[in-house]
Amino acid sequence: MLFIIADYVNIQRLITEDLYRGNRLKNKTSTKEDTLPGVSIIVPTLNSESTIDECLRSVLELDYPKHLLEVIVIDGGSTDKTTERAKAHPVKFVYSQLNPPAAYNLVLKDIENPIIGLVDSDAKVEKQWLMKLVKHLDDPKVAGASGTVETWNSDKLVPRVIGYELSYRYRRLPGTVERVATMNLLLKKKVVMEIGGFDEALPTQYDTDIGARLAQAGYRIAFDLEAVCYHFHRPTLQKFFKQQYKYGQNTWKLYFKHPQLAKGDKITDWWMNIQPILYAVAFVLLIVSVVTGFHLIPSTIFLALALITTLHYVFSAAKISVIFHDASAMYLIVIYFTRAVAWTLGGATSLIRTALTGGEDKP
Repeated sequence: MLFIIADYVNIQRLITEDLYRGNRLKNKTSTKEDTLPGVSIIVPTLNSESTIDECLRSVLELDYPKHLLEVIVIDGGSTDKTTERAKAHPVKFVYSQLNPPAAYNLVLKDIENPIIGLVDSDAKVEKQWLMKLVKHLDDPKVAGASGTVETWNSDKLVPRVIGYELSYRYRRLPGTVERVATMNLLLKKKVVMEIGGFDEALPTQYDTDIGARLAQAGYRIAFDLEAVCYHFHRPTLQKFFKQQYKYGQNTWKLYFKHPQLAKGDKITDWWMNIQPILYAVAFVLLIVSVVTGFHLIPSTIFLALALITTLHYVFSAAKISVIFHDASAMYLIVIYFTRAVAWTLGGATSLIRTALTGGEDKP
């Protein structure tokens, strides 16, 4: 009888200890959740039917308390199945044909959460992405946080080598930066509103602009190499050219607004920034050479510029080929040339259009 009573007492003690441990674990989890901020993730879309499902699934499956997470999809007038597929997910859907920065400002007014997240519709994030980034926002001087970028569609040549070059540039970043792309970025809403929101005059390059204005206000953006975003890079050279052409249309506006950015940084260095000017000069020299019957001086300068640029492209592509152990990265020579031409033509047409319309650039 005494043995039975002793066993009963031991069982009760074990049950009590298990309940205590369970309550402690529950309380610990609750305490952790209580310290996490609410986050509203904005996903802008336009004809993204091939990527929107995986994008939204990755966001909705983030390892983050569901009651603290809001997902807002802004569609810019898709003509494919993007809208249908986005609405199949538990998200808030907004229709707006405004450009991306204007669309961001539109929804910002109604967001109640203190943190906004920006994820492109052709990107997907790992499960721990948000949890890894949000911890950096405890610092009052940190206005945002971003993770590194890997390639989603690395099975194709063009996106794979684009990804190599982008990954190489992101690997050089320090723990805090002045700007990053908005494809995967957290920002404190209060700070964004404090500096006036996104610049709606920049349909592209608005991410660099907001980073520059945050830096001017004394803030920094944390960069976490361990928080991974996978981006679906442009799959063909033609689509890559079109994307870079749009960037080129607004780059000169960005540098007129923030001249200090022209010197470059670890994402876009001075060599990338100066190439459109070199290409424009080379084009003029080529025309002069042809008109003057290939006069020695303009022809020599043109050839020197072409040689220097080509050698730089070859050296850079070779270095990245070695780093990533993939000879196909030598295709970056073509990517570099395509990007420089696109930036040059985009900038030139935008400048000409602005001059002809008296200060307005309306494609």
